[in-house]
Amino acid sequence: MNKIWTTAMVPLIALILAVMMLIYPLASWEAGVRGLAIWWDVLFPSLFPFFVISELMLGFGIVHFIGKLLDPLMQPLFRIPGTGGFVAAMSFASGYPVSAKLTTQLRRQLLIGREEGERLVAFTTTSDPIFLIGAVSVGFFGNQRLAGALALVHYGSAIIVGLIMRFYGRKQEIHAPRTTSSSPTEARFSLKQAVKAMHQARMMDGRSLGELMRQSILSSLQLMMVVGGLVVFFSVILEVLTSANVMSFFYSAVEALLTFFHLPSDLAQAFVGGTFEVTLGAKASAAPTDVPFMFRAAAAAFILSWGGLSVHAQVASILNDADLRYLPFLFARLLHAFLATALMLLVWKPLMHTSPSFKGLEQPENLLQRWNEVPGLFILFVKIVLTLLILSLLARIIQQLLSSLPWQKDKTKK
Repeated sequence: MNKIWTTAMVPLIALILAVMMLIYPLASWEAGVRGLAIWWDVLFPSLFPFFVISELMLGFGIVHFIGKLLDPLMQPLFRIPGTGGFVAAMSFASGYPVSAKLTTQLRRQLLIGREEGERLVAFTTTSDPIFLIGAVSVGFFGNQRLAGALALVHYGSAIIVGLIMRFYGRKQEIHAPRTTSSSPTEARFSLKQAVKAMHQARMMDGRSLGELMRQSILSSLQLMMVVGGLVVFFSVILEVLTSANVMSFFYSAVEALLTFFHLPSDLAQAFVGGTFEVTLGAKASAAPTDVPFMFRAAAAAFILSWGGLSVHAQVASILNDADLRYLPFLFARLLHAFLATALMLLVWKPLMHTSPSFKGLEQPENLLQRWNEVPGLFILFVKIVLTLLILSLLARIIQQLLSSLPWQKDKTKK
């Protein structure tokens, strides 16, 4: 019954959208041009190099090297093989949808199980720091101090999502042997074993440098075409719905919901826009200057963590290349969005109580001259590194305790 309903509804919705595009041709064309400009000017130069480099690193076995080093941390905390550490690092650095791309590659090579891949995509799909800091904090809000708080709640809540998602999929998975061991007694830091795993992976791949480069570029170009098409598509759809006054219904519904929870109703446009596209929603969250800064920042945190239906469509299309399911990703996005919003409201006073009110956008050249901010950023970086080291140490202690339990010793003897 559900398949019949879906089969009937999808063509009907497509027909309605096509008719609306014919009614508003100028708005459709302008929105398509804007979406294409975003793809060509922003997304292509920022994402394409990461896609190519990630393919090369996978072929050279660097993924297996990093995975072996990170195995003691990833296994006890997130129930994910060490190769997931490479995905997390690349995804946090380059943003969505890099996580889905890398995870499907690992899944096709049977380096991770199905539910492991779904857990990995669930908490590593995040915004990239360049967009979060440069575009949202400085560009839209005109307050560079917001960057630290926004990054803390966005990436911190993503890690919390990963800790929660570790309880998803409790059944033992069956897949091919991989280079990173899941045994508590074997999952230890070893540089020698990491180099050995990289060498074995490179020998198994066997492609020459030229062939590896050619396939990496072709695969990345194919993915970029999918990303660009989805950005243009959602840009046109959102503009057509706005021209047809359809969006006013969503605005009214969200306003009523915000009023019910005693939140500023002026943020309705930001939430509705962010539901479809993250850039539009983040920009709209900074617009209503009569709304307290704290609530605007919380709305931006929600929108960045949700990602927008455009990102969801990109991730779903990539996951479709493997056997990874979309529903766990959807649940994780909702969880991430609400956690980020709650954390922003909780840490606002200790982090932003001395933040000056802003009245306009700061010029980039002025920001480059403010070298007094560098020590603060360095201290934040050191704190993050120390936190990761402490988590790694705790993970190692947990593994030692688990391996010393009586029933673990019995399993080892058997």
